[in-house]
Amino acid sequence: MNGSELFERHRARLLDLLKQLAYEEREVVLASGRKSNFYIDCKQAVLSAEGHFLVGWLFGHIIGERAPEVEAVGGLTMGADPLASAVATVSYLGHRPLPAFYVRKEPKGHGTGQWLEGGKLLRPGMPVAILEDVVTTGGSAKKAVARAREFGLRVSLIVGLVDREEGGREALEQEAPLVTLFRRREFT
Repeated sequence: MNGSELFERHRARLLDLLKQLAYEEREVVLASGRKSNFYIDCKQAVLSAEGHFLVGWLFGHIIGERAPEVEAVGGLTMGADPLASAVATVSYLGHRPLPAFYVRKEPKGHGTGQWLEGGKLLRPGMPVAILEDVVTTGGSAKKAVARAREFGLRVSLIVGLVDREEGGREALEQEAPLVTLFRRREFT
């Protein structure tokens, strides 16, 4: 099986897991403040052992193809935490380790007051990928991009799990190229 066939096989399986474990049709208020009649709680699928592996492999494959210069991955806590962890783990197994970093929503309230966790593995000018679970307005990933840049990192790519197709793609593509594995229409 070639890399493209394996990618599609892993992608199809992850979509199955997301449909089973993460997708619900119900009224919710999203992080953006918008109301929606469906919710995709990606963590429910990504935190399974299989989902963790699939996300790490698929995101790593995308990063390797689209931005091979990337040397670390991270994003806004909590949505991006398991994604970054998965990519870091699978990248290590693939002999091309990409450390993970987490961007806090608020600076640490004690000690150094830092915004980024994992900062000792990063250096100014380092090319990174920002990860996002669900892209709605793009607000969470934009915050992560801004904090990464303040830290001196160079954002080469944004990788998302699901694009809700509600304008976030356009907002994020002003910051860096965006690739998402799935679109909202694939869940219905």
